[in-house]
Amino acid sequence: MMEKHSKIVALACLIAIFAPLCTVDAFAFQSTHSAKKPTALLAKQSQSDDVTGALGKAVMAAALTLSIIANPSPALADGQTKDFKLPPIDKSDKYRCTLSSSSMGQANAARDKLYDLRECKLSGAAASGYDLSGVIMTKTDVSKAKFVESYFSKAYLHDSNFDDADFTNAIVDRASFKGSSLRGAIFKNAVLTGTSFEDADVENADFTEAAIGAFDLRNLCKNPTLKGENPTTGEDTRFSLGCGN
Repeated sequence: MMEKHSKIVALACLIAIFAPLCTVDAFAFQSTHSAKKPTALLAKQSQSDDVTGALGKAVMAAALTLSIIANPSPALADGQTKDFKLPPIDKSDKYRCTLSSSSMGQANAARDKLYDLRECKLSGAAASGYDLSGVIMTKTDVSKAKFVESYFSKAYLHDSNFDDADFTNAIVDRASFKGSSLRGAIFKNAVLTGTSFEDADVENADFTEAAIGAFDLRNLCKNPTLKGENPTTGEDTRFSLGCGN
């Protein structure tokens, strides 16, 4: 705690020292109609502007670093909302258990209705390149499914079967695999931003070259099921994530 406080104080001092040196003139537009200045004076001013610009960047960097140190906690992902109340499953919809790509774009997981795949049997499904953002899965079987280059933004993926599913090059953003089985799944070169694997079984999974935030990585490295070797790629599960021994 003392070390953290010292870093914050040091950065605050850095900002206090350099901030007065960074004036608005460094960012002001110069008039094209102003009188010509001597070459030596222009050179001196140019050097001064360079120094001022560099100091300005240093202050901005210090301020950003200070904000990160002071507030390191990650934002809660949409798929990780603790009290997520789901409506009853509409089992009267005979077309409900169908993998379909959203045509509205994945940024906000927008759809014209709830994308509910709870308790659906979709083992071996082909959904590569699909935008499945906003999908809700609980007790869903998508084992051996192909999700290569697919999108899972704000996806609720709890207590489901993803064994041997292929997420190569997929974008899994702000999603939650809480309590799901991902044994033998492939996340090679996938983007896993703000995604939770809490209580998930990731034995024999492959995370080679996957992009995952430091906070989520620390949590995943603590998962006791992070072991084994992927049966398809032959990659060591723990080593593929870079967690060490």
